Amino acid sequence: MSVEDSIILEWVKNTLDGDQESFAELVNTFQNAVYNLCYRMLGERTEAEDATQEAFLRAYLNMDRYDPARSFKTWVLSIASNHCIDRLRKRRLMWLSLDEPLPPNIILSSNEPEPEDATIQDERSQAIQTLLGGLSTEYRAAVILRYWYDYSYAEIADILDTTESAIKSRLFRARQSLADRLEAQAPNSALMRPLLESL
Repeated sequence: MSVEDSIILEWVKNTLDGDQESFAELVNTFQNAVYNLCYRMLGERTEAEDATQEAFLRAYLNMDRYDPARSFKTWVLSIASNHCIDRLRKRRLMWLSLDEPLPPNIILSSNEPEPEDATIQDERSQAIQTLLGGLSTEYRAAVILRYWYDYSYAEIADILDTTESAIKSRLFRARQSLADRLEAQAPNSALMRPLLESL
């Protein structure tokens, strides 16, 4: 067990004993990863913030169910992804404007890009979000966990409570769907094709 894992387990134990500061440390350590997952799943900044808060609340309320043999990050991302999938399913019942542009992805790096590079980065981020928005919730979750978080098939299967073969199938079909959409959007393919090739 690494030193980092030992510290995280200590925070979990202290949280179970009622130490709010230890839970705050867990939130500070994993909030960026959880927010980025929620944003990629939901495509809207404010909703992603709400989903992030809800995921940590659920983690806090279910801390006694956490298995120390499992990665805490994997566990909390599992809670977040399941919550986002629930939100997306409920969203289908509501009428949403499809004309509203999606916000660009947050930039976690402290290095400020040049204005032209920033514009390209924003366009690519919007293109990615548009592509992700066309996938089913299950495919979207698998793609995000694989290509943004670099999780193994086994880890993704654990997070999404399914089998490795199902994850491989989802990723294969998701790539096919993304490729088909790129072909249908020929004017933008020069911008978006490198994104698909990176998956």
